Amino acid sequence: MQEIIKSGKSLAVAEKVLVMIHGRGGSAEDILSLSADLNVDSFALVAPQAPGNSWYPQSFLSPRTENEPSLSNALKLINDLVLDLEKEGFTKEQIYFLGFSQGACLALEFAASQAARYGGVVAFTGGVIGDHVDHRNYHGNFDGTPIFIGSSNPDFHVPVSRVKESTALLEEMGANVTEIIYENMGHTISRAEIAQVNKLIFND
Repeated sequence: MQEIIKSGKSLAVAEKVLVMIHGRGGSAEDILSLSADLNVDSFALVAPQAPGNSWYPQSFLSPRTENEPSLSNALKLINDLVLDLEKEGFTKEQIYFLGFSQGACLALEFAASQAARYGGVVAFTGGVIGDHVDHRNYHGNFDGTPIFIGSSNPDFHVPVSRVKESTALLEEMGANVTEIIYENMGHTISRAEIAQVNKLIFND
């Protein structure tokens, strides 16, 4: 059974829930600690823990087959988590996603594979997964879901070209995307990004 750490409001009383997905080498506790800087006091927070602290073994730009079965297992975990939240009474519009690096890639990949009107998606340095953007993997319509993608130019792990390809895909699928490329930010989450997502995604 995959470990899932919970924080914030209890699911019984929260009106919204934020699924927080850590990066390679990180942990559920790491990504949950970010909530102290986010306007999510009214949210339940849930953070799955990747086996061995990694969601898939290779770069997100590798052919998808090189990241299997880990990639499919990770996507299934997020899907199962969403289904459980829906059983708890949350609509998709009450469910938000946030990820950093490998977790940002996973958040975008899951959301685009099952696009719907979610509460919002935050991708701190990430893009959709694969050696190319294969539109056959993506289905549904975001119906105006706000999505933030922030990244650095340059970033050793995530090329700006894939960020822009991901933005184009998401916009084609009906998302309201805010993409900001920060010059020489490094592979991190910046105060500027935190301010942006608090304004754009967690603004109520």
